[in-house]
Amino acid sequence: MTGLRPAPARVVLRGRAVVPGVVTGEVLVSPETISGWGGIDPATGTITEARHPLAGVCFTGRILVFPGAKGSSGWSGFFQTTRLLGTAPIGMVFAVTTTKAALGAVVTRVPALADLDDDPVAVLRTGDRVRLDATAGVVELLEREGER
Repeated sequence: MTGLRPAPARVVLRGRAVVPGVVTGEVLVSPETISGWGGIDPATGTITEARHPLAGVCFTGRILVFPGAKGSSGWSGFFQTTRLLGTAPIGMVFAVTTTKAALGAVVTRVPALADLDDDPVAVLRTGDRVRLDATAGVVELLEREGER
């Protein structure tokens, strides 16, 4: 990937495992909560919520970092559908545990971490490469996007 360089300082966030597992990949950071029902297109893994800052952006194959879920209990069903269609994120990191977000992570069956010791939305940036070890409760920044 172009534009990636080793992180200048070690950044490690610690949290609570929601779904165990380990994955390494690129981060997509959402500054706002994401609506499942009507806020994503499960067929493409794209955020479709009209006024969302990431409207039109695809989370497929990325580690989705976001404040949490919003909307109805259908949130988890929409994210389960992304798993069934092969368009799911490869991992999830959310700042605040809610039943919607936790159930969504469980049915998506991807490593997921929550309730971190620092706000992951503020610390991580879209394009960063991280190692998410939800089993150990750790997100480690491997490479920072855009630093020269």
